[in-house]
Amino acid sequence: MQVVVAPDSFGGTLSAPAAAAAIAEGWRRAAPGDELHLLPLADGGTGFVEVLQAALGGEFRERAVTGPFGDPVPAGWLQVGDTAYLESAAACGLHLVSSEQRTPATARRVTTRGVGELIIAARDAGAAEIVVGLGGSATTDGGAGMLAALGAEPVDGSGVPLPDGGAALARCARLDGLLKLDGVHLVAAVDVDNPLLGRHGAAAVFGPQKGADDAAVAELDAALAVFADVLAAADLPAGTDVRDEPGAGAAGGLGAALLACGARRESGAGMVRRLVGLDAALDRVAAGSGLAVTGEGSFDWQSLRGKLITAVARAAADRGIPCVVLAGQVLVGRREAAAVGVDTAYAVADEAGGVDASMADPAGTLAALAERVAARWSRWTPPAAGGADHPRR
Repeated sequence: MQVVVAPDSFGGTLSAPAAAAAIAEGWRRAAPGDELHLLPLADGGTGFVEVLQAALGGEFRERAVTGPFGDPVPAGWLQVGDTAYLESAAACGLHLVSSEQRTPATARRVTTRGVGELIIAARDAGAAEIVVGLGGSATTDGGAGMLAALGAEPVDGSGVPLPDGGAALARCARLDGLLKLDGVHLVAAVDVDNPLLGRHGAAAVFGPQKGADDAAVAELDAALAVFADVLAAADLPAGTDVRDEPGAGAAGGLGAALLACGARRESGAGMVRRLVGLDAALDRVAAGSGLAVTGEGSFDWQSLRGKLITAVARAAADRGIPCVVLAGQVLVGRREAAAVGVDTAYAVADEAGGVDASMADPAGTLAALAERVAARWSRWTPPAAGGADHPRR
């Protein structure tokens, strides 16, 4: 059997290439005769640049930028011709905030300023198009910090610049200054399709994982609503209200600011799918006995809103190829998974005997799960009409 192994990164434990290697190691133990095609992927969050560099080449350029707390952090972008690819998580990612620091106070004050500094650096290096991968952020500031770095400073009614963070946006009256994009075209590579506000918005959905409690979520959502009014009234390239646009809530509302700046929205998973060559890899196995294997740290309902697993599963379904998911945890029901093209989902935590056990040896426990899954699927052949169903858990 031919198997396309195309996972995302597993949270902060395994990069996409490391996850692909672990799956391949376990798979080969149970099914050494299978032909594996390793294709690590990303959806705009952590690992976006690494995956694209492996596929496209180019030059990685690094510089220090403002991190989520205002301190310098190393970040960079991938330069391929006159296009620059960067991931917002490099400057404001959740991995830069320890679990102990993820408190309501932190959620109110972290900033995306470093993302704007990366954009300026890429512009100064000659990029005509800058693709910003969105996902994995620690921030909920609606992209206010990024706009400040680009020259459009959020200010209060007296014209005083606001402090960093989303909570301060409750006092935002306008943007002071002009964007310094100098004709650069922006692309927002979004990892989700959430709007900016409300129960499906940036604060409500993603705030809790960044430390926001119920009070902080309500405060941040209200502040983002004020900022949305400011963006709609500002002299920005989009010239329209973007709060309800799909992807506006990506990366704590950074998507909204990029869309207001005139960025073209594109699915990060779809972009990676195209540039890395997922479709071509699936085409090579579609004619015979083939299988797609994908995965991420947590296969949950957010995975169904434009993340990588959805892109892989749909691409496989288009070709009649079954798709299985190997994830740290599986929190999606079989019916919901099937609706996006996933045949079966398997959890590392179930195989390892719990989340803590799986986290103790991420690569080893993922490989062990892959070995068990391979033993089941290596016996499968495409059924004739009315034939046997795919193997299950």
